Amino acid sequence: MAEEIKNENEMTEMENVDVGDVVRGKVTKVEEKQALVDVGYKLDGILPISEVSSLHIEKVGDVLQEGDEIDVQVIRFNDDKDEMIVSKKAVDREKAWGELEKKMETGEVFEAEVAEVVKGGLVVDVGVRGFIPASMVENYYVEDFSDYKGKTLRLKVVEMDKEKNKVILSQKAVLDEENEKKKEEVLENLEEGQVLEGTVQRITDFGAFVDLGGIDGLVHISELAWDHVEKVSDVVQEGDQVKVKVLGVDKEKERISLSIKQTQPGPWEQAGEKLKPGDVVTGTVKRLVNFGAFVEVLPGVEGLVHISQISNRHIGTPSEVLEEGQEVQAKVLDVNVAERRISLSIRELEEQKEQEETRKVQEELEQDNAGMGVTIGDLFGDLKDKLK
Repeated sequence: MAEEIKNENEMTEMENVDVGDVVRGKVTKVEEKQALVDVGYKLDGILPISEVSSLHIEKVGDVLQEGDEIDVQVIRFNDDKDEMIVSKKAVDREKAWGELEKKMETGEVFEAEVAEVVKGGLVVDVGVRGFIPASMVENYYVEDFSDYKGKTLRLKVVEMDKEKNKVILSQKAVLDEENEKKKEEVLENLEEGQVLEGTVQRITDFGAFVDLGGIDGLVHISELAWDHVEKVSDVVQEGDQVKVKVLGVDKEKERISLSIKQTQPGPWEQAGEKLKPGDVVTGTVKRLVNFGAFVEVLPGVEGLVHISQISNRHIGTPSEVLEEGQEVQAKVLDVNVAERRISLSIRELEEQKEQEETRKVQEELEQDNAGMGVTIGDLFGDLKDKLK
């Protein structure tokens, strides 16, 4: 400061006070548009509302109360009115510039309360008028800032020009720096094979980006589920909490490959739970080979119908009876999850159906003949005797 602040003992003895002097005084009276400040001189200092704060205020009482001790600068004398005009704002501004310069040099993070919401951003009092552009308030788009008045923000000085009385502040810079540190920490600790919790940040045609707590990883559409996925949105939505497995980490390029499906039971594990010998399943013929046909009975799970189990008549090749893409029913003969092998039979199912049909015919004949008082044995008994 241009002048050292004079203490109260000095003020009681002050005979001369010059323009530019900075003195300490006590507020003795607060009016709507001005305050009186006793600085130990023959004249009380008159502090106009325009010299109280760097920000617009409605009345002096919003900032000062009687009895407050403050530093003020003498800015002029009105000899004809025997008045001494002082400024609190000038002292605060000078002090603030020095502090702000240090904060900008060191990158210090500090807090300030939002005093005004104006077109294009926010205003805070940091000894001078500090402006936070709308694009520097958050690290995401904010449509309405009306509820930001009175909020305390964490800020950094990003630009300042004393001659133009301009101070630009940013909370986004603070948030971005913190996120960068989080990202580095997460990336450093990531390892292939880890299973983590994450949040779906956004979805695209080719997959979903999942936030792992500071850095995003990609779940390719092929890694969303064990069965075929047409659209990513059929499986996940933005904001979903999901469990993912780390497939790969490229720390230099900051690329992380993730999988959702590999945190869930695979198709063969599901097959072991859902299928057992004797079950009848419906499937699709996927491949025909010399020794039989492979039938998909669950998404990603195929069972083999050996050529001997395709038909109850002798066939030379599976293609005599089956074709790829055909839907068939088959009986489960055996399930071996460890070896990923399922044995199926179409023949047994056909034979079972034939036996069932024969049984039904016999039951119907017995019912019809019972009404006539004749049994199957009676019908064939005479024939039996004659043959003897």
